[in-house]
Amino acid sequence: MIVQSQSAKKAILSALADEEMMMILDSVMYRSKSIVDISREKNIPHTTCYRKTKWLLNEGLVIVDKIIITPEGKKFSLYHTVLKSITIKYETNNVMIEAEQNFDIIKKTMARFYSLE
Repeated sequence: MIVQSQSAKKAILSALADEEMMMILDSVMYRSKSIVDISREKNIPHTTCYRKTKWLLNEGLVIVDKIIITPEGKKFSLYHTVLKSITIKYETNNVMIEAEQNFDIIKKTMARFYSLE
């Protein structure tokens, strides 16, 4: 799909320009993970990981795949990327971004939606 929205283009370019955001996107591309898991795996400080994941969530580049409540009553979210690959082309004052959606997460979301009674 070709990204048309200027705000989406800016979000994608900003995320790719930030090394820690790229590490977060890489971490949650194939498997949903919590902030704690991402932080440990990629050696990103917890507060930085939380803040940047929240930004990615607000920009629509990651989604909350699942919310888990522990036996102790604590709640945490598992995050997953929306896009699987991104190609950027710049030509005479025009940025063209082509992105491939992460169909694993789309299939999971659709299955969950249609399983509701």
